Amino acid sequence: MGKSLNQAEIEALEEGGSKAIRKKILQLAGPSLTEMVLLNVVQLINMMMVGRVGPEAVAAVGLTIQPVFLALAVFMALNVGTTAVIARAIGAGEYKEANLAAQQAFLLNTILSVIVISIMFPLSEQILVLMGAAPEVLVDGVLYAQIIFASLGFFSFSMGLAAILRGAGDTRTPMKVNVAANMLVILVGFPLIYGYFGFPALGVVGAAIATALARLAATVAFLLVLFGGKGDIRLVWSNLFRVVPQTMKRIIHVGLPAAGEQFVLRAGQIIFARVVAYLGTVAFAAHQICFTVLGMTFMPGMAFAVAATTLVGQGLGAQKPDLAERFGWETRKLGMIVSGSIGLCFILFAPYIMMAFTADGEVIKEGTNALRIIGAVQVAQSTQFILAGALRGAGDTKYPLYAMMVGVWGFRVVLCLVFVFLLEWGLAGAWLAVAVDQIIRSFLIIKRFKGGEWKTTQV
Repeated sequence: MGKSLNQAEIEALEEGGSKAIRKKILQLAGPSLTEMVLLNVVQLINMMMVGRVGPEAVAAVGLTIQPVFLALAVFMALNVGTTAVIARAIGAGEYKEANLAAQQAFLLNTILSVIVISIMFPLSEQILVLMGAAPEVLVDGVLYAQIIFASLGFFSFSMGLAAILRGAGDTRTPMKVNVAANMLVILVGFPLIYGYFGFPALGVVGAAIATALARLAATVAFLLVLFGGKGDIRLVWSNLFRVVPQTMKRIIHVGLPAAGEQFVLRAGQIIFARVVAYLGTVAFAAHQICFTVLGMTFMPGMAFAVAATTLVGQGLGAQKPDLAERFGWETRKLGMIVSGSIGLCFILFAPYIMMAFTADGEVIKEGTNALRIIGAVQVAQSTQFILAGALRGAGDTKYPLYAMMVGVWGFRVVLCLVFVFLLEWGLAGAWLAVAVDQIIRSFLIIKRFKGGEWKTTQV
């Protein structure tokens, strides 16, 4: 199942030039892009189903998602450290070290899952109130949040186990598992939301149950793959709870700045969502639909970032820094083509996209301008995703944190407050602040990657 670089392949890539490098990139990015697009199509369909329940249901989903993302920041950081350490070990041919890193990552994930769930589940209602939920949103929103918070362990494990496989160069298995599992969101969600086939009509609560079951299914499937031991990485029960401080420290050392990066982003998004909630339920419903659609626009950048992280890490592990740099630039080029095409579609068809989610004229009007703003910054967005992924693959996780701090808090949060409260530009003003943030971060990340300091980072 592995796609790790060996000496013969490295020589072939160096001799084959850009064409050979692009082919290798697409081998890794292709499954990830397919996975992410299909998963987001599922999420879009799920949001369409929830959207037909009413604005309150959409708001409940949106107000729950932000604290979930904040909680998952620590797991995302752990995944960055896991992927980088495993990729570097695989590139150097140190398979024993790669397996050890996978086992320590599993242990860390177990500990963190228990801590996060024990904090968030009992405080579900208080978290929604803090996020600005109106009384009508709390009616079903609290139970929705409780189910989602309770299933965070499944979500974190499926993410972590997928990160282990991607570090070894296997992007096909995560694609197959996640796509299959998330089909349950629709297959189970449809009858539970609307009450078909003898099930009660549970509305937004039905969507939560379907999401939890999908996460459980993904976790079980990944465990079966990794304990099956057919690839470069294999988990063994007898070693899972053995603490190896040196390896654990390496994962945390690389992942800690990424944790800071995610917390900076998620905290900024919570402030952003809180400001939008001030505009009212209709505006927030439009915002949540746009936020869901925005997830689709993340996909090309994130998929190519996965390839950049793995290939840059393996290139440096094989002592080929120039090849690692070429991986980064070529990945960015491919990502820009895909994201630019998506951005154009958003600009041209924004009203029709909104109509797919809601029949409310005011929500459609509010969301159309925001979607067009999203489309206009797609190239900048994918650039900063991909090259930041390349930096993380090298172990340079501090600079993306600094860029995130500048972009999110220096521009997004500040400009959002100015545009919404001082200039009264409404939802469009809030999303314009997001656009400025993406452009600033893109500039900073490009500058860092060009500098080349990342080539000497120790992991």
